[in-house]
Amino acid sequence: MSIKALFDLSGKVALITGGSRGLGLQIAEGLGEYGAKVVLTARKQNELDEARAHLEGLGIQVMTIQNDLTAFDTVEPMVQQIISAWGQIDILVNNAGTTWGAPSAEHPLDAWHKVINLNLTGLFLVTQAVGRLSMIPRRSGRIVNIASVAGLQGNDPQMSATLAYNTSKGGVVNMTRALAGEWAQHGITVNSICPGYFPTKMTRGTLAYGEARILEGTPLGRLGNDEDLKGLALLLSSDASAFMTGQNIAVDGGAMIV
Repeated sequence: MSIKALFDLSGKVALITGGSRGLGLQIAEGLGEYGAKVVLTARKQNELDEARAHLEGLGIQVMTIQNDLTAFDTVEPMVQQIISAWGQIDILVNNAGTTWGAPSAEHPLDAWHKVINLNLTGLFLVTQAVGRLSMIPRRSGRIVNIASVAGLQGNDPQMSATLAYNTSKGGVVNMTRALAGEWAQHGITVNSICPGYFPTKMTRGTLAYGEARILEGTPLGRLGNDEDLKGLALLLSSDASAFMTGQNIAVDGGAMIV
């Protein structure tokens, strides 16, 4: 098979949660450029409308569904809606997430639940539904979890304390490993991307006071940009990664090595 064919996503359907902006939208651009039809879910309809117009302007076929993954009983109907419209889901990119900054001794319980419910439980439920309803019966699928370098390490004491976020992303890292082992028999690969610092709405507060420290600890000397996740997301979503599963890959400018 040619290299072009290995990366070709023509005819594939990719569901990207939290896909209306930021890293999710960047990944949608990359997968759509290589032929995938993309389904974007997010909580805010106006952001979905803007993302759809943007992607359609690039010639990408798009479906949008307003959904909150913490409304747990809506997750499976959302997946069924996509399958009814487009037949299957070949690629799942679990990107939706949130964070909360607070000293651990004072971390509000409702904030803990907010982060865990979206970053971990919502991710599990959409993955379970996509697997059961589409990927396992078809014995094929690519799951790409967006974890974080925060799930691979502790918390810098000079940065904002984000215990719930770090814990949830650590859960995603090990869920990636565990599910990869279980679902390999079904022809499904499960990998994660662990971004470092990218300028997004979620990181805005941290970067406002900690960017200089972050850059000092990043060998490549910069933040992530709009292009830095696209290639890896394409690799993990395509046949080019058919022999890769259970991997958690940092995209952080080298910060994990220092």
